[in-house]
Amino acid sequence: QLVESGGGSVQAGGSLRLSCTPPGFLFDEAAMAWFRQGPGKEREGVAATVTAGGSIDYADSVKDRFTVSQDNTKNTLSLVMDNLKPEDTGTYYCAASGYCWGTTWANPSRYELWGQGTQVTVSS
Repeated sequence: QLVESGGGSVQAGGSLRLSCTPPGFLFDEAAMAWFRQGPGKEREGVAATVTAGGSIDYADSVKDRFTVSQDNTKNTLSLVMDNLKPEDTGTYYCAASGYCWGTTWANPSRYELWGQGTQVTVSS
């Protein structure tokens, strides 16, 4: 199981950093992603990356505000969230897949491993 950390509560305009550690090595997974689920909403893809390097995809709603990065020495995937908005509130999940899904990266069913989720609350 993936382990997330770093959630919390901030005011609009603030920043948070989430981290995700896989049970093995990052390179054991072909792709890793961040999803979120707001109150009464479906789970939606936030960002995804190919662990071997290359493309990083972002949802339009978070482009230019969120940044995904991986630290291979620490075996950690991070999500830096800047200029947070109240609509970013939700439970954030890390996910991993043995395949790279290209344009369908935001489909939750593509991922086999999930973390327990970490809460992010943004107040106005």
